[in-house]
Amino acid sequence: MAITVFRCIECNEEASELHRDYSNGILKITICDSCKKPVDKYIEYDPVIILIDAILCKIQAFRHILFNIEINIHWKLCVFCLLCEAYWRWSQLQGSEQTSDPADIIRYTREWDFYGMFGLAALELLVFVFGVLLCLGLVQRVRGGTLETGLLLKALLLSSYGKVLLIPAVIWEHDYSPLCLGLVKVFVLTSNMQAVRVILNCGRRLSLLAVMTGLSLETWVTLTFHKLQWHTQDLLQFQ
Repeated sequence: MAITVFRCIECNEEASELHRDYSNGILKITICDSCKKPVDKYIEYDPVIILIDAILCKIQAFRHILFNIEINIHWKLCVFCLLCEAYWRWSQLQGSEQTSDPADIIRYTREWDFYGMFGLAALELLVFVFGVLLCLGLVQRVRGGTLETGLLLKALLLSSYGKVLLIPAVIWEHDYSPLCLGLVKVFVLTSNMQAVRVILNCGRRLSLLAVMTGLSLETWVTLTFHKLQWHTQDLLQFQ
């Protein structure tokens, strides 16, 4: 049977347990041998407080979520975030007003537009994650270390939860949607940086380099896709 290894949320040192059970239901939080602080104070906290600290990008909250609790919703969260992003993009398309005729072919065209936006969002996420993993893999290879790809992938997907904030921007329908998208993007990238720092226990420079590499590849793929789309439309119009 595999031994579960936890991490101290303060100093990132390994620990064999988070708390110790005594008789009569008495629990005592384990103290870290390295920093002499509780290994994980969040085991006594309400989930709402943990979520608030995660939104504030506190590295202790990230260590608690990624190392000290078992959470396997990253794929479901990934699909939900992609749906949120696709819906926001779809709502920004020109002429997206609904028509009253159920047989109108434009309605079905707009439905396929949504699927296209979902595919583009998924492609951008795939390229971003590939760029981050490629950068960190090369750095770890130069350093002679190994990269926990599975754990890092899980961390990147979980730290992209900020994309759900795009839904309120669509519901409120104001003129600042591009600004909201920019702020959400910055928040998600900041969370991604914290996730990389937690998994690799590295500094801000390496995490920033990795995230910027992924963002650069994502931007290049997006621009290439739009150029191909414009060329295709021009060819169709020419014909």
